Amino acid sequence: MSFAYSDVPDQRGKTAIVTGANTGIGLEIARGMARKGARVILACRDADKAQAAIAEIASGPETVDLDFLQLDLSNMASIRQAAERARAEPKIDLLINNAGIMIPPLGHAIGGVEQQFAVNHLGHFALTGLLLDKLAADGGARVVSQASIAHKGAMIDFDNLDASKGYSRTKFYGQSKLANLLFAFELDRRLRAAGSPVVSIACHPGVAQTEIARHLGAFGKVFAPTVGFFLNTAENGAVPALQAAADPEAQGGDYFGSWGLREMSGRTSGKAYATKTARDPLLAARLWAKSIELTGVDPGLAPA
Repeated sequence: MSFAYSDVPDQRGKTAIVTGANTGIGLEIARGMARKGARVILACRDADKAQAAIAEIASGPETVDLDFLQLDLSNMASIRQAAERARAEPKIDLLINNAGIMIPPLGHAIGGVEQQFAVNHLGHFALTGLLLDKLAADGGARVVSQASIAHKGAMIDFDNLDASKGYSRTKFYGQSKLANLLFAFELDRRLRAAGSPVVSIACHPGVAQTEIARHLGAFGKVFAPTVGFFLNTAENGAVPALQAAADPEAQGGDYFGSWGLREMSGRTSGKAYATKTARDPLLAARLWAKSIELTGVDPGLAPA
């Protein structure tokens, strides 16, 4: 069954943390939740951009409750500080792990690994692990992991996480998004085995115009409006995450994505396709152990 922007139910009384909420899809996720009455905390690296996003959302006709949380997902000290500040909230109902970087020049971050893997996966793994007991309070929260259709065909190269044996921007991006899905499904398995009230759900935004323009340089800026006709706007790209966060029918282990043009675009979302690799519990368990090693954060959940 499809889910549209207008299907987001009332969110009054809920608190949502949205990472990477100052621009693009993250901004639209934050806007959508705020419009429905949730208290939304924009967890971002750049304070000025976050405050500008808050001002933009607040300029709408709805009365909104917005706040800023300093968070640099490439830096463990920042992640620990952000988690400590977030724990001061009376409750957290939704942790929407949306932030990410896509096909940048080679760089390194947490644990000395390539930065897309570090920011897109390890940073969110650590943040979630540090907040897990807080998320379990008051009946349990939802953890939403933003994945991508780029996970299809991807592999986790555990012997080259630092790119010392070669770097391909697109392969490493696909690897990071595969890691997002492996984590989301493994988190769901472990939470259910532990009897936790926390729910883990994954989603993907299709292919949004914002990403096309941002990462194709001058070519993207010139041709994105034309190409974007066939792809998703940021608002449409936010719908799967909103479904994962707010659909009353959503369950742990679900994976939602855009319904249209081979999952690349569409105004509505619904169940999406995850590869056999993304659902491999042995691969996920290996990734989980490696993530603990690299971040120093152990969520404390035994294998299912």
